[in-house]
Order: sequence, then C-alpha cells, then structure tokens
Amino acid sequence: MTRYTLPCIVLLASLSAQGQISFGGQPIGMKAKAALPEPAQVTLPAVDVEALMQEDAQRAAEGIKGPYRFGFNHATDLSLENSGTWYTLPNGDRVWRIAIACPEAYSINFEFHDYVIPEGAKVFVYNDMGDVLGAFTAESNGGYTSMGVTQLAGDRITIEYVEPLAVRGQGRLQIGQVTHAYRDIMGLAKGLGDSGSCNNNVICPEGDPWRDQIRSVAMITVGGSGLCTGTLINNCAQDGTPFFLTANHCLGGNVSNWVFRFNWESPVCNANQNGPTNQTVSGCTQLANSAASDVALLRLNSTPPASYNVYYSGWDRSGTPPTSSVGIHHPSGDIKKITFDNNAATQANWSGAQCWRIANWEDGTTEPGSSGSGLWNQDKRLIGQLYGGQASCQNNVNDYYGRFNVSYTNVLQAHLGNCGNTLDGYDPNNSATYQYDAGIESINNVPAQLCNQNTVTPSITIKNNGTATLTSLNIAYTVSGGGPSGNANWSGSLATGASTNHTLPTLTLPNGSVTLTVTASQPNGQTDENPANNSRQQNVSVASPGINVTFNLTLDNYGSETTWTLTTAGGATLASGGPYSDGQNGTLVPVQFCLAEGCYNLTVNDSYGDGICCQYGQGHFEVVGPSGNVLASNNGNFSSSTTANFCVSATSINELSGGILSISPNPSTGRLVVELPADLQGAGTLTLYDAVGRAVMRQNYAQATGRVELDLSPHADGTYLLEAISHGARSMQRVVLSR
Repeated sequence: MTRYTLPCIVLLASLSAQGQISFGGQPIGMKAKAALPEPAQVTLPAVDVEALMQEDAQRAAEGIKGPYRFGFNHATDLSLENSGTWYTLPNGDRVWRIAIACPEAYSINFEFHDYVIPEGAKVFVYNDMGDVLGAFTAESNGGYTSMGVTQLAGDRITIEYVEPLAVRGQGRLQIGQVTHAYRDIMGLAKGLGDSGSCNNNVICPEGDPWRDQIRSVAMITVGGSGLCTGTLINNCAQDGTPFFLTANHCLGGNVSNWVFRFNWESPVCNANQNGPTNQTVSGCTQLANSAASDVALLRLNSTPPASYNVYYSGWDRSGTPPTSSVGIHHPSGDIKKITFDNNAATQANWSGAQCWRIANWEDGTTEPGSSGSGLWNQDKRLIGQLYGGQASCQNNVNDYYGRFNVSYTNVLQAHLGNCGNTLDGYDPNNSATYQYDAGIESINNVPAQLCNQNTVTPSITIKNNGTATLTSLNIAYTVSGGGPSGNANWSGSLATGASTNHTLPTLTLPNGSVTLTVTASQPNGQTDENPANNSRQQNVSVASPGINVTFNLTLDNYGSETTWTLTTAGGATLASGGPYSDGQNGTLVPVQFCLAEGCYNLTVNDSYGDGICCQYGQGHFEVVGPSGNVLASNNGNFSSSTTANFCVSATSINELSGGILSISPNPSTGRLVVELPADLQGAGTLTLYDAVGRAVMRQNYAQATGRVELDLSPHADGTYLLEAISHGARSMQRVVLSR
C-alpha cells in the first residue's frame, strides 16, 4: 500500500481596471516649482532576515515550490485621516503625501485596503531614485474598493494623492499592509539571475517555437510577500475572457489585491538583464479550485491591454500522457524561464493530488516561485500546473503537475465550456473581428452560498469586443426554480476592447440550488455577430431560513486518500473537501453547513479503497443537527465510497422523537396514503418539497384522523420530502415517485 506525505503552501495574485492600472503623469511632489513641504514619514520596524531565510530554506528542502517568499508583511493603518501631510495648492486642489521607510529593504510594495478615488483625483507612488508608479485613478481597480501596488526599489517610498477642489473630501485611502523585501527581487545589489544557472531565459533560441505560450505566462504577487506563476487560458467561446490558471496551494490573502506581472523577461539570452516591470494587472476573482489536482481558476478583474501583447493558451483535457513536455515559469522570483523534458510524463499521486510526474528535466528545472506554472505537451497545449517536487539544478528529478483532465472534469468545465478534448490558443491581437460583438465577461456580487438571506444585487461586466463603439445593449436575466426574471438594459458609450460594470435589480431567490443566467443581445440594436460570449451563469445555494448542520469527520492515518462531497437529493453539489494530511489518525475535522429544509447526500471517498477504518486508523464520521441530534453516521468501515442520507428542517417547530409518518406505497406511482402519528392527528398541513427544497404542493387536513390520501401524479418522477405540521409538532419523510 503506497503512501505519500503532504507538503503545503500558499499564494498569489493580480491587478487593474481597463487592463492597465497606471495612466502616466508626474507627481506634484517631484516638481521643484511646487515646493511642497516634506511629507510625514512612518518608519516600520526592522525584520529578522536570518530567521526568515532559514524558514525559506527548510520549505525548499521539503520540495515546496511556492509561494517563493521574498518579503515580510507589516500590518498598518495609514489613512488620509490619521497619517501623512496635507497641502493646499493655489488653485484650491489638495495634495496628501506620506513617506514610508523600511530600513534595509531591497524594495517596498503595499496594499490599499480602502481605495475609493473620485473622478479627476490621482495617486502616485515614487522612490528616492525617481522611479514612479501611476497615476492611479478611479479606473485603476476595476470597480473594487481595494488594490495592490507592485514593488518599487529601495527602502523608502512616497505615496501622493491629488484631490481636485471639485471633489474635495470624497476620496478614501487606507494603507493596510506594507511589504519589506528582504530578497533582492528587483536586482539592485546583485543583478538578476537568482534562480539556478541551469535555467534558460525565454528569449534564447530554445524558446522560439514557444513564443505564443511564453506570452501567456505571468508572475504573481500574493498577500504582498510571495511569488507564484500562472497562465492566461483560452475558453470555448474564444472571446478573450481573462481566465487565469494557477495552483490551489498558491491561494491565500485577498485576491482583490493580488498583482500579475506580464512579460518580465530578459531581452538577451546569455545575461540576465531586466525587463519591463510595469506591465501589471491588479485584482482577480477566484472562480474555482480543487485540491484533488491542485488547481485554481481565476478571472482577472480586467483584460490585459493590447500593448501587453498577451496570448491565451490552449489546452488538452483528454488525459493522454505527453510524449514530451515544456514548463514556462518564474523560478525564485526571477525573470521568465523555459524548461524541457524530452520523455513521456507518467501519472502519479503526489501529496493527495492526481498529477503528471516529470521524472527528469533534460534542460532547465523548476524552483520555489515556479508553483502554479503551466505544463505544455508536444502539441503546445496546456495539460497541468506545478504542484511541487524535488527538482533543482543540483538534483533535477521528480516534479509533479496537477492534471488538467482531472481539473476540467472536477471544476473547470463550468467556466471554460465544453468544446471537445482539445482547444487551441487564442491571440487577441490576431483574431477575427466583428463590428457588433458585445459579451458578458462575468457576473459579480453573487456568492456561491446564501445563509439566512435570499436577496442579491448582481452586477455584470460588459465588454465591447466589436469594432463599433457600443452605445446600447439588451440585458435579460432569469433565475431557475421559479425565481425572478426580467430585463435591465444598458446604454452608454464603450470603446472597442473596453469593459464596464452594470448593476441589475435586487433579486429575491427561492430556496435550494438555483442558477442565475444573464444574456446580452442586440448591441446598438443590431444582431450580435458572435453570440458565443453573450451569456453567463452563476450557481447559488440558498438557505433561508438556514439550518446549521455540522459534519464531524475523524481521519485515519492516511488523510491524503479521503475526500467528500455534499449534494442535494437531486444531485446538485453544495460543498466538497479533502484530501487531508497523512499521519493525523484520530484528528477531528468539523465542517459547518448552512442548509435549507430538505434531504441531502453526504458521500465520503477513500482513493485507495480501504475506507477510513480500521487497519490504518480509527476514522469515522457523523452529521449533527443544530440541537446536537445525530442525523447520520458511519463507522468508517467501507471500501472506496459510502453515502449517508439525511434530512433537515427548521428548528422553530418541535421534531417528533417518537412516531413518524408512514407512507404507502413508497416508492409510489402517484397515489399514496399517509398514516399520521398521534401527535399530528387533527388540524394540520402537509407540504411536499422537491429535491432542491421548493414547496411544490401544500394541503391542509382538518379532520381528527390518522389517515390522509394524497394524489401526487401531477409531479415528475424523483425524490421528494413530505412534511406534516400540526399543533407545533413536525415530522418529515422522503417520498419517491417512480412510474
């Protein structure tokens, strides 16, 4: 019985609004004529570099490829109200400046945890060497109220906010985190090339066949202090939606403040010269992730501009092993590198994830910072992303990439679409164009789950993919399960390639698993020439009122084999978890669910096929209701999989501890008889709920009888929940209709 150990890790990244967060210009504080007073300075504490380096070395020795930590995060609370220096210009405009010093830092980056900039206001960031970031404006954070700002070299920076008189007092800025770089990722002291000498700059001749794929790769800064790598990826609509693939273990921090840096490459092959550091995008949304193949799918909050010349990589979800492989990545936070394996990869399970194993790299390697980077097969299609492994220039063996075919089946298909086993890449700078092509890039402000709440106010991101300026667009929305529907048409002026957010009405959603669908049509009153990108969907699980249920999972000694899934009786997935770390026999993992009334299935899987009890530990599980009552349990003695069924109902009505509803026949073809226990005999109500928790029939009974006949023949075949309520007591029972 082969066993594996579990490494862990975290990370990463993004930025901007209409593709770019920086709009140029010069700070007033750098103009001698302005003669501004010196800004108030905040000096942050020194960091223990030696201790941080020792921690980093231990992680690398364990095969952890990311995130590559370069900095130490200082928590701060520096705002327009409590810090800095204000100065009023002769025309009435105001300037706020603050200097931040990190003693002996190689560079400084930071996060605005509150970023609200009125029209006409600007933010600049600059160092004592004259390097400038900005201007950042209201257009720079994709409509969000926080934003990450990339690194500036040196141990002191100045942040400047310029506020016109017409919008006086309308701005909000709060710096919530400052990162002190204790590694020289900007190349100040030693030049670039911190990664191993066996790595290849992507500009070298070896990279010539891979120029498109190289353009899709970006370095990511997460939480301010770490680095991973990821890849822009094509979707079946081939509409340039900025989907971005990286590793699950790179996730961490507030993704709205992540920063993606594109095209950071050496311009020469045999030396590590610096490349552009300002081609960044800020902010992303996490769409899907899974530990089963260590995958995370993000959507950048805005599309990289045409000047970045990016590419969206194609993919292969067939599961066919590659005959040769290529990796493109940022090892040790270095400029972009390319790595080659000339042999076939094999399937392997590493740290609980289903992976491709690269036994040995023939040219180049991977390192911390490479995590999340893509693996391409011989056909230049993406087949995975880097999880971890032992490979290095000194011992170049064993790297593991989460398999794209597993990721696609588990979580990616809902976002990328279904268009066969393979999809070629997409070049937005060399693609067919349409005069009228408006698309919906995303649905925003709709969480995956609602607990004790059933209203949402969605917004959508509209993008003009056509050559004509977009001035009007029909917008239709529907909610499944009998939810609301209607129209919320848009009008304005949107240039080619630009995007904007549009708010829909507040929607009241029915209980259960529902789908919000938003569709665009008739751009400028014309037929849309590319309807493939016109519709988006968002799934929501609604529990209102919500019933709190706890899933108590006790692990055996091999948690890396254990996963679980919670579904409705109708099969809709609500939650999933695992795999877990090995060596935790007896460890309790409690998971909280907020569920609507109805019946559910909890499936626990063991990938090795020997359950979670008893030869390799004493694992088991139970599902506990809000009052501590056990709704379902299992002793862990199963093979590959076991499913526990349970039902929940609101706690405001007493559940009968004794008699239950007796239903016959069950399964039924439609007509059935309900025998009521004594506590429910008398005036009462029978309610039938479908598999997603919707009440589809309600019938009162008034006679003091223990027997009620029902005709359910108008309802479709399936599993239902029948509820009886009388005199403040309740009983529920499943009903199966089968004809």
